[in-house]
Amino acid sequence: MHETDAGESTVVVLDGSAAVIGTMEKLAAHGRPATPHLAFSVVLFDAAGATLLQRRAATKYHFAGRWSNTCCSHPRPGEPLRVAAQRRVAEELNIRCGPLDVRGGFWYRAEDPGSEFTEHEYDVVLVGRVRALPTPNPEEVSEVALRPPEQVLADVRTDGQAYTPWLAMTLRTALGPAQPIAVDVPL
Repeated sequence: MHETDAGESTVVVLDGSAAVIGTMEKLAAHGRPATPHLAFSVVLFDAAGATLLQRRAATKYHFAGRWSNTCCSHPRPGEPLRVAAQRRVAEELNIRCGPLDVRGGFWYRAEDPGSEFTEHEYDVVLVGRVRALPTPNPEEVSEVALRPPEQVLADVRTDGQAYTPWLAMTLRTALGPAQPIAVDVPL
């Protein structure tokens, strides 16, 4: 199912302390001003420690064509984060990932200069393993690459416009020690 299909069009709305306060249509939540809501980012590493990056398809509604972490999206209302993350990895990259560990979370806000959309999300970072480069869904992902995370962070510092604004925060969270998350949702 494509991310904009029925069932994928509702996000979990949060207040400033990351408490769940309701739901909202996804594109409306990403308008200007954006409504704070729950998101997740998956970071998969191979056996050598390289991270699987994806380049977002040119048809994505925001931050199109930019390199990002393995997968990022929103859980459905009531959907456990790990279930949502595994579902979206399968839908975007055509792979089944194994167990995912929650590493932490962070707030961020970013306006997309190429669209009218804004991110204002509490992003929960989940990490796992990948064995090989996937064959992604071209409606979601235009290409994939395995790269050392330290090189990705250096590249983001020198050419930030080629990457999503949440990528550096996501990688730093994935590489750091596990931290409790601020939102009380099913994992």
